[in-house]
Amino acid sequence: MRSNVTAAVIEARTLGRSEVTAPRVVLGCGNFGGVGSSPEFFGRGLDEAAAFAVMDAAWELGINHFDTADAYGGGRSETTIGNWIRSRGQLPLLTTKTYNPMAVGADHGLAPERMTRQLHASLARLGVERVDLYLTHEFDPDVAPAAVVATLERFRDEGLIGAVGVSNYDAAQLRATLDAGPLDAIQNSYSLLARGDEAEVLPLCVREGVSYTVYSPLAGGWLTGKYRRGSDFPAGSRMTQRPDPYADFLRDEVYDALERLEALADARAISMAGLSLSWLLSNPDVCAVVVGPGSPAQLEPVREALANPLERAEREAIAGVFS
Repeated sequence: MRSNVTAAVIEARTLGRSEVTAPRVVLGCGNFGGVGSSPEFFGRGLDEAAAFAVMDAAWELGINHFDTADAYGGGRSETTIGNWIRSRGQLPLLTTKTYNPMAVGADHGLAPERMTRQLHASLARLGVERVDLYLTHEFDPDVAPAAVVATLERFRDEGLIGAVGVSNYDAAQLRATLDAGPLDAIQNSYSLLARGDEAEVLPLCVREGVSYTVYSPLAGGWLTGKYRRGSDFPAGSRMTQRPDPYADFLRDEVYDALERLEALADARAISMAGLSLSWLLSNPDVCAVVVGPGSPAQLEPVREALANPLERAEREAIAGVFS
């Protein structure tokens, strides 16, 4: 099956101090068989046929790095990717993560024995012997950072993973972990509507050589133009499923900024989503952006972003829209 996107040249970068080189656009698979790590949504999201269509289109576009986690869909995301690998005979670069429970009431966290169990289970679901990047999905206050880093390094020494990193860490948590040992990457939420990492996390990553990767680059769909002032939320959208993370966007100031962004995008003959992704990819301190399309058509903004790089002054002007 062919998609409606055309192949693009995607720049690749080395992750931190590792030997893993990965493209700057990553396919996020958090909606395969669920909606992220939320147990109440396990079994929902994209079914296998829809997920296969997205992976096919991403591969055709040139995206050969897939991002998942053990708890996405309660393991369904990893299983779906593994089935696609066997079906298509293609092996993408793989990122997976651990921390969250796999079922209601199940254990969670970064205890070394649990991390070991979870990594081996992830490898089995994916049907591979190694993943290219392994991340802790959250900071665990009950486990010393030194123990977490030692476990990650053991996995690397055993040849089970290529690069190590963390996700959803603030600056203090990242600093404490780096004090315990080296990290190659961090994956945090960052977008035109979520810029908290600019103050401390991004500068810390630059100083320490940690590759900064972005998830939720379109702020749960808010930067696509789907949410309009005075209009009902579209059926099936994040705001009808998991609205709490985006409650702060329900303000006139945000709607005003989005309308200004739409005008800038229209002037460039590009979608709001494409311009928002271009803003991220034009930041030299951003290593990669994880996109989570719900259909092959939703990969079009990636093509737009790659075809429309921004100069520094343009990027700053767009950022000013949200100041």
